[in-house]
Amino acid sequence: MDTRGEVVIETRGLTKRYHGTLAVDGLDLRVPRGSVFGFLGPNGSGKTTTIRMLMGLISPSAGSADVLGSPMPRAARTVLPRVGALIEGPALYGYLSGRDNLLRYDAADPAADPRTRRARVGAALDRVGLSAAAAKRAKAYSLGMKQRLGLAAALLQPRELLVLDEPTNGLDPQGMREIRTLVRELAADGTTVFLSSHLLDEIEQVCTHAAVMARGRLVTQGPVADLSAGVRGRRRIAVGTPDPALAAEVLAAHGVRELTAAGERVTGELPVAPPDLAELTAALVAAGVRVRAFGPERASLEDAFVALTGEGFDVAG
Repeated sequence: MDTRGEVVIETRGLTKRYHGTLAVDGLDLRVPRGSVFGFLGPNGSGKTTTIRMLMGLISPSAGSADVLGSPMPRAARTVLPRVGALIEGPALYGYLSGRDNLLRYDAADPAADPRTRRARVGAALDRVGLSAAAAKRAKAYSLGMKQRLGLAAALLQPRELLVLDEPTNGLDPQGMREIRTLVRELAADGTTVFLSSHLLDEIEQVCTHAAVMARGRLVTQGPVADLSAGVRGRRRIAVGTPDPALAAEVLAAHGVRELTAAGERVTGELPVAPPDLAELTAALVAAGVRVRAFGPERASLEDAFVALTGEGFDVAG
């Protein structure tokens, strides 16, 4: 079946080896059109190497990659004008203002109409919140401002696909929220966004789909809700109580495992044949536990990552 209309990125056995070390190992990736696709993994897991292959910046050692239905890097000249990208931070002329940097980026695009250049640059600056700093030299920009300017460069033209490598790197919490809002707006306008991040919280907040990388290999991919659902079947419960030690004792006596207590909250995993939750609540009360909250605990993407890889992870940076 021809899937070019449904999939904007597809790799088959994509592999990159550096001096005998596998940076990316047999990657089979499918990014649906119209998605906000999170490419998730710790630093060093192969994310940036994969993106560089997708953008034709380096050639794979084995396997293949199609972007917007065409093979990369062979079709780079026809594909890349339809793609906006921010990879490993923007390359800026420090002595030029933010506006002049964008004017140069736009002038380098043979498809850009010079008659509307200043209007496009102004709109891109406004969209990333840099209008007030447009006349300031780029060398005086903070790291977060440089990230915004690089994103503005990627948005000078309408794009079918936007590839962002750690787009919130260096941003303060407010800046992170603004970029995440912008990503949602771009997706609502029909742009597919491929977003690499090491932040679980970022992926969970903005992405519809995700792939999890670990040590150069793809662990899993699919809708974000489905990735979390894979561990929801473990059925964890949470008890809110000022008596956490006593609550943990009662829960353990009823077969609840992997108990953890944090403040006035106790969580644990129910056994394969779980007790009736109403009976478990009654047992807690009968033992003198002051129960203020009780119910199933929603599995997060962090739970899914740990369950799939056995590794810890950065949640919010």
